[in-house]
Amino acid sequence: MEEQFILRVPPSIAEHIEKLLNEDTSPSTSEANSLDLSFSDDGRNGSFMMGDKHFPASLVDLPCVVESYKTYDDQTLIKTADVGQMILVREEGDSAPEGMEYRHGLTPPMRDVRRRRFRREPDLNPELVQRVEKDLVAARTSTETSARVQNTPKPAPTPTPKVNTFVPGVNPTTGEDRERSDSDDSDESMDIEN
Repeated sequence: MEEQFILRVPPSIAEHIEKLLNEDTSPSTSEANSLDLSFSDDGRNGSFMMGDKHFPASLVDLPCVVESYKTYDDQTLIKTADVGQMILVREEGDSAPEGMEYRHGLTPPMRDVRRRRFRREPDLNPELVQRVEKDLVAARTSTETSARVQNTPKPAPTPTPKVNTFVPGVNPTTGEDRERSDSDDSDESMDIEN
């Protein structure tokens, strides 16, 4: 992927840059129309030079990542980069943005987006945080030990031996007398005498 950033300039500078891009300039006049950008040691503040004019510039972080695409045939889009920073060029008298994080998005509906859409970090008392952590650890260990106790295998119950007694004429499941059929009387060879 490519490395990209957004360059936001005031309208007067934008008109001049657009003229430079649209005109065919010869190398002899390129010194008067040159563009340059340099930053100080902190890497966040610098100056934008257009010809012999200097404008203050700041590197700010955008509230969210913006994807950049390009196309060769006006049908297929190819992602080229994730853009997360913007170079903000100001007029000489304009104030610098506060902090490294820019509070607005790129489009008008995203004005003041950091305050309206993103949740702030709550201010928490360190003692309260430590006490809650201890309570959570204690609750976790107590549930782990109770889970271990519940998961231990219980001894299997010993089966009681059933005495299989066969009583002729009695239903073995209900214990009631069966009605005798003619077939019971006719086959006496099945009877065992003791």
